[in-house]
Amino acid sequence: METSTIYLPPRLELKINLTQEQFWQLCQENDDLRFERTATGELIIMPPTGGNTSERNADLNYQLKAWSRQNNLGKVFDSNGGFTLPNGAERSPDASWVKLERWDSLTLEEQDKFAPLCPDFVVELMSPSDTLPKTREKMLEYIANGALLGWLINRKKREVEVYRPQQEMEILVNYETVSGENVLPGFVLDLETIW
Repeated sequence: METSTIYLPPRLELKINLTQEQFWQLCQENDDLRFERTATGELIIMPPTGGNTSERNADLNYQLKAWSRQNNLGKVFDSNGGFTLPNGAERSPDASWVKLERWDSLTLEEQDKFAPLCPDFVVELMSPSDTLPKTREKMLEYIANGALLGWLINRKKREVEVYRPQQEMEILVNYETVSGENVLPGFVLDLETIW
């Protein structure tokens, strides 16, 4: 049984043991909250975003979904979609995409719960409550667990950090668009609506 940690106000820490099924139930019974869990079992309660971040995240998902509908190469997920990564972490990127053949290889039960795979493409859109070091750790975790492309969008700095397997992270400053490269052929995100 894994030990999970809930971080509460300073000096309060609650450690609980959760199986994967118990974590799933916790999420279902508290559907007004968002949870993630690290590979070491730390339970993270994700605060809701403010209006600006939420609106921009909706636009990001809209653009990705519109592209996906045109080519039907995969499935798009918003920040409510949970994935169990190969390292055991349960994560919910702000936007993600999975190749259709990988999604279709899952059973219906696997598709209904936290899909046991890492998305091929992930995006984290930083909100005021996010820290850059922790968000960068998540991006590196996605890449280490099989993501082929990842974007960390930092609106305050107008930067996109691009993550790829076995390559150094690249920072794009003040770009108007960013390309999905060969992972998302033909997809170009309009950043003007995100900034």
